[in-house]
Amino acid sequence: MIVEERTYRIKPCKLPTYLDLYDGRPRQLQQAILGNLVGYFTTESGDLNNLVHLWAYDSLDQRAARRALLAQEADWQAFLERCTPLILKMTNRFLAPLPFSPLR
Repeated sequence: MIVEERTYRIKPCKLPTYLDLYDGRPRQLQQAILGNLVGYFTTESGDLNNLVHLWAYDSLDQRAARRALLAQEADWQAFLERCTPLILKMTNRFLAPLPFSPLR
């Protein structure tokens, strides 16, 4: 299993706007197609205006296939056009659990 950690730095004062755009159809599509949402968070200390979401996959191949399906959705593409101007920075990393991790 791998966990993908995606962090988006949102423009100051625009986090509510981003979340309003995401709530509803885009969120439903993403969760249905990508599958195993581990968590979706905002930062309360350190670097502010960040969204952090974690997605679990069996493999990088599974992740690639699911993200390709999501990219084919017209509603998802429309969401990206509206939300991308609100994002200052995007980072992405893959995490591999250790044998003693409760999440494997």
